[in-house]
Formats: sequence, C-alpha cells, structure tokens
Amino acid sequence: MQQFSLCFSKVKKDCLKFIKSQETRADKFKNKERMIKSFLIPLCFWISKKANKKRPYFVGLAGGQGTGKTTISSLIKIILIKYFKLKVFRISIDDFYKTRRERMNLSKRVHPMLLTRGVPGTHDIHLMLNFFRKAKSKKFKRLRLPTFNKAVDDRFKKKHWYDLKDKPDVIIFEGWCVGAKSEKNNTLKKTINSMEKAKDQKQIWRKYVNQQLKSKYKNLYSQLNCLIYLKAKNFSLLQKWRLKQERKLWLSSKRKSNLKIMSKGDIINFMQTYQRITQNMFRYMPKYASIILNLNSNHQIKSAVYKNK
Repeated sequence: MQQFSLCFSKVKKDCLKFIKSQETRADKFKNKERMIKSFLIPLCFWISKKANKKRPYFVGLAGGQGTGKTTISSLIKIILIKYFKLKVFRISIDDFYKTRRERMNLSKRVHPMLLTRGVPGTHDIHLMLNFFRKAKSKKFKRLRLPTFNKAVDDRFKKKHWYDLKDKPDVIIFEGWCVGAKSEKNNTLKKTINSMEKAKDQKQIWRKYVNQQLKSKYKNLYSQLNCLIYLKAKNFSLLQKWRLKQERKLWLSSKRKSNLKIMSKGDIINFMQTYQRITQNMFRYMPKYASIILNLNSNHQIKSAVYKNK
C-alpha cells in the first residue's frame, strides 16, 4: 500500500536508530525493516484512526516477560509522532511498582512472596487510577509520574520522574500483566510450579493476587481503549528471552555498584511468580485482545490478527 511505503520512508531512519540503541554485539535484531513495514506501520494507521484529539486514546500493550514490549511500544511511539504528528506518551506498569519499603510492609502483612515485584498487588494502584483520571480530565494539568529502577529494585528519586506537561493524544500503557483477567477460585487450588508448592501451601498469595485482578486491576484495565497482545509460543521461550534481557541489563550496568542483577537461578525463580497469570493470558487473552501480534521462536512478529476493526 502506497501510504505504508510513504510512512516507512519518513520513519525508517528514526526507527532503525532506536533499534540500534537496543542491540548488543551478540544480540542483533533480524528482519527489522519487515517488522516496521508489515506490522507496526499498519498498526499505527489503525491507532491514528481511533485517536480522538479531545481526550487521550489509551493503548494497552501486553506480553510476557522478554517479548519486546519496550521495543515495540517505543517504535509505535516514534511512528505516531513522526508520521502522524500525534502527541504520544509511553509508560510501563512497571514504573508504578510500590517502593521496596511498601512491598516489605505488604510482605509482612499479607504474604512474604509479595516482597517480589511483579504480580498484581505489588503496584501502586491508586497512583495508576489517579494518572488515568487526570489524563482524561478536560482541564489537563501537568503530571509527574514515577519511574522504576529495576537494577536497584526501587523507584528513582523524584527528580528523575516523568514530567508530562501537555495532554497526550495517545497514551501507551505497557506491561506483562496489562489486561490480564482473574481466574476462578477452584483453579487456584492446583499448584503449577515448585515455588507455589513450597511457599504458598495455604494459597494466601495466589488468592490475594487473584482478588487484586478481580477488583482494582479490572477497574483500571476497563478504561483502556484497546489492547494489543504480543503472544509468544510458550512459557519456556519467555524464560529464555528473559535471561537474554538480564544479560543486557548486566552489560549496560556492570560499571555500577549496588545493583541487583539476577543470576539464572534467580530469574527462573522470579518468573515462577509470573507463571500462573502468564499462562492464563496465553489461554484467554487472544479471545478478547483487540490485536494479537504472534511471535515466532526467533523473537520476531510472524502474523497480526485484528479482532476489533
């Protein structure tokens, strides 16, 4: 389509520059031009048609750990700004994690596993709901929003927070559990990995996380205008990609001290806390997401399914 080619010629340089910034010597992106031209540009045309300048259009972008949410959402942002001249703000649900101290208190009050960031219940839901409400307000006022430093497992100081001065046309809200739904209580009984078996024998952690999804997070996600899902083949593939991600974090941060970089064993354990919801998303999210981007085992988009024209 001629429109797509014209768009590609306008955004190519900026997109490829961003991709290059994400590559390491050992880990290069393959078929990047095809990804941009065949999948991301048509997706941006779809979003631009839906965007309403009167109030921000909320795009939810979900996918398991290591699926490339940050890269995909950043490229969508570049295309929407550069070609469609839209004001776009991108933020991750990860930026809204509770502080380490807050999670420490939660772990003492409810269950020790809630010290580990990730699952619903470990985010500051009030901060997120407040952000959604203020962003949609007719009288938009400047917003300061948190950023989270995974290398030290805590929030950045306020001087490093996002400073949103103007009302965006599009807000991309990405995260591994964005749009996830709760499961039935009877399916919670069966443990799905060694961590649940050893550390959550009374199902306190599982039930707490599920209740958060059923209530506060359901309310939050209902406010998204559309939901894009990056679907990987299986959970073991996500583990492999997440290990690769941690290696990148280590390479980019190895000169700094006081960093909480994870070992392979740490990551396997860490991902067990994500496993239940992730597998539930594999099963059910393709039924209700607006757009599914299917990923192959080489980490590339192989097909796109539009459910909500």
